[in-house]
Amino acid sequence: QVRLLESGGGLVQVGDSLRLSCLFSGPRTFSSYGVGWFRRPPGKEREYVGHISWNGDRPECSDSVKGRFTISRDNVKNTVYLQMNSLNLEDTAVYYCAARFMGVGNREVFYSVWGRGTHVTVSS
Repeated sequence: QVRLLESGGGLVQVGDSLRLSCLFSGPRTFSSYGVGWFRRPPGKEREYVGHISWNGDRPECSDSVKGRFTISRDNVKNTVYLQMNSLNLEDTAVYYCAARFMGVGNREVFYSVWGRGTHVTVSS
């Protein structure tokens, strides 16, 4: 069974940086999976943050984080990273990674495997 485990969340201040990790485990080959990042701000619906394809050549981020967040992957370590810079109060959320075999997208329904999330709190 494929599993995802997010880590790296925490409490930071406005303007700080944080790097989240998404560790893939299971019997399938990680390099065959595209990975997306989503987040759920307090009291709001879960929203798309960005994604990276199975081979890492097409990372994309939503307009709300573009220029501040970047996504990368290390297929040797079975890990996808979400580097978050210049954090602001609106970035406070639970961050989730999700995986799809041989595909990616900007909608939750594209993904079949989800992690449990990691909390990011940005304070002033």
